[in-house]
Amino acid sequence: MAKFAYIAKDSAGKETRGTVEAPNQAQAVAKVRSQGLFPTAIGAVGGDDSAAAKKPAAGKKAPAPAKKAAKNIEIRLPKFLRPKVKQKDLTGLTRQLATLVDAGLPLLRGLRVLQRQTPNETLRDALAGMSESVEGGSTFSESLTNYPKIFNNLYVNMVKAGEAGGVLEVVLNRLAEFAEKAEKIKNKVKGAMVYPIVVLVAAVGITGFLLVAVIPKFRDIFNDLLDGKPLPAITQFVMDASQFVMNNGLVVVGGVVGIVILFKLFTKTKGGSYAVDVAKLRAPMFGSLVRRSAISRMTRTLGTLLASGVPVLQALQIVRDTTGNAVISRAIQNVHDAVKEGESMTNPLAASKVFPPMVISMVEVGEETGALPDMLLRIANTYDDEVDNAVAGLTSVIEPLMIIVLAVVVGTIVIAMFMPMIQIIGTLGSQA
Repeated sequence: MAKFAYIAKDSAGKETRGTVEAPNQAQAVAKVRSQGLFPTAIGAVGGDDSAAAKKPAAGKKAPAPAKKAAKNIEIRLPKFLRPKVKQKDLTGLTRQLATLVDAGLPLLRGLRVLQRQTPNETLRDALAGMSESVEGGSTFSESLTNYPKIFNNLYVNMVKAGEAGGVLEVVLNRLAEFAEKAEKIKNKVKGAMVYPIVVLVAAVGITGFLLVAVIPKFRDIFNDLLDGKPLPAITQFVMDASQFVMNNGLVVVGGVVGIVILFKLFTKTKGGSYAVDVAKLRAPMFGSLVRRSAISRMTRTLGTLLASGVPVLQALQIVRDTTGNAVISRAIQNVHDAVKEGESMTNPLAASKVFPPMVISMVEVGEETGALPDMLLRIANTYDDEVDNAVAGLTSVIEPLMIIVLAVVVGTIVIAMFMPMIQIIGTLGSQA
């Protein structure tokens, strides 16, 4: 029987090291689990087979060594050119790792299996580094901290809580579910923005084409046929706009680019970020959607952290840093300060004037009954449904609105060009 060295945690989260004898690794894992331990790493001591087993039998010639296979040449891109790890890739990795650990596979072996299967080079390198770190005696959560651009504080702290409680596979499943639902909401909001952006780009493109390529030709026609007579006010306005765009095209483009850059720089400041997020929450039509999606994200994150065993103060700090909205981050900071002083979450939530009364009431009930994590997740599910309804309603309003805007812009230009034509036709008819 082979001897296997293992690293495991007991029900209290205390790390234990030792060895067991078993015919294979799967039975070694079973033996460790039968002792009430949760293995995080396990491997054979002294290799898979003995050296004697590998020696040829006496009097027999050793087989000739096979020809050396040609080396595989792997072209590796520089780090700055490697693909980023998308949320979809990370969610899939988490779900697969949870399945492997839940099936009884040691964590180290699971990481190596995923390393061979992962197509993303950046994630594959991270898995290789984490495997080496875990094999060297580090915990899984400690190995995650070496890759902060891939695994954020939420991910690391939930894994740490899972390791402490001996329920790593449960926490990984929760992480995967959390990421899947968050990505679903994000994609729905993005999908609602696609149509208006496409129509807006089309409107700008058509308007620019008419101003640069079509209207100048009409200008020449009007100058020839009207003999200097004044144009209608709307036609003159369109003509002046066309002339301005043609003479100052680079200035217009540069001005737009400059405004975008200044806005980006403004949002990177503390005051600018807060002002922009306030405007987002109060924006007509879109403000309600932004508020609901932000509350859904906040409550789901906090509920998932608390359900995984993360201490409440630490969970509030993580939520504060991952909300994506400065107004809600400030409200969560106030909640953190109040809880630190021994108060409840309800009063600072109500004082922020960001959260609806229903959210505040459900949080209060959750605190009183001791079922706060479950109550927060129920709030998140409720607001997920409200986001779905808001996206559907917003899409149904925006589509005809954008069509009207496009029709008004193009229609104004067309009418402006036809009014002088009518005047010219009338003049020619009176002369005849």
